[in-house]
Amino acid sequence: MSAPKICMIGSSNIDLIARVPRIPAAGETLFGTHFQLGFGGKGANQAVMAARLGAQVRAVTKVGRDIFGDDTERNYRTNGIDTEFVLRDDTRASGVALINVDDNTGQNSIVVVPGANDALSPADVHTCKAAILASDVLICQLEIPLATILEAFRIAKNEASHIVTILNPAPAAPLPEPLIALTDVLIPNEIEAAMLTGLPSKTPAEAEAAARDLQRRGVRDVVITLGDRGAMLIEGLNAPQYIPAEKVKAVDSTGAGDAFVGSLAYFLGEKRPLIEAVRRAVAIATLSVLKIGTQTSFPYREEVAHLLE
Repeated sequence: MSAPKICMIGSSNIDLIARVPRIPAAGETLFGTHFQLGFGGKGANQAVMAARLGAQVRAVTKVGRDIFGDDTERNYRTNGIDTEFVLRDDTRASGVALINVDDNTGQNSIVVVPGANDALSPADVHTCKAAILASDVLICQLEIPLATILEAFRIAKNEASHIVTILNPAPAAPLPEPLIALTDVLIPNEIEAAMLTGLPSKTPAEAEAAARDLQRRGVRDVVITLGDRGAMLIEGLNAPQYIPAEKVKAVDSTGAGDAFVGSLAYFLGEKRPLIEAVRRAVAIATLSVLKIGTQTSFPYREEVAHLLE
């Protein structure tokens, strides 16, 4: 079986993480206990996960002409991701997330500065049109302009009907109806499903009702991720299917949702049935919570060989 071809159009960030004795008050200066620089952005995370499973991944993203942009491009290459369309912006800095984590409670305070991510434009999408049309799966998130995502999905569905379009609507924002109609698989979590529909989604019946509402607006299939409880799949008109996650003692759940999306894209690129792809993606996302960090917690192909057979 040939390696699936995945095009990721989305965000790249550098995470600047400080451990602190408490979240500082306005105007207060504190000494931190530990600092860590990591690679992030939901788009980058999902691309890395798919690449680690063996997919041929092309990243379409925008960074600044700065050291963080250089590091981001190097990280993509290290993970075997094609960087032809890691574009540079001459006026904006690379995207960053400034994260303070309370040593005692684990609570955090986060400031995200999108920077060059906000400059990834519909015109840039046309620049990388060949990469879209050569892919089996196109994945996007909501950390770049909606107009850019819409143009990418239009190209995929209007010019190459075989491409599976996956939208991870995070962070949640109102979705244009044309974008929903161009989406094959929508992957919100429970909170995002509620925000997208204005409906509650805490119980299984409520989650199904929210998913059906999204289907009525045009999306084909909906997967609602449920954290440590797994996922719920609403495939077409079929009854909902629940895929439980293995019970484990989580060390760090950061990035588990991105591990799920990247894995699902890989398995759909292999032409696996959606229910099978969801089961395998749940298992891989569960493994990711056993290690600290985001991309650093994502397993490599050899670590999950039993899930790739």
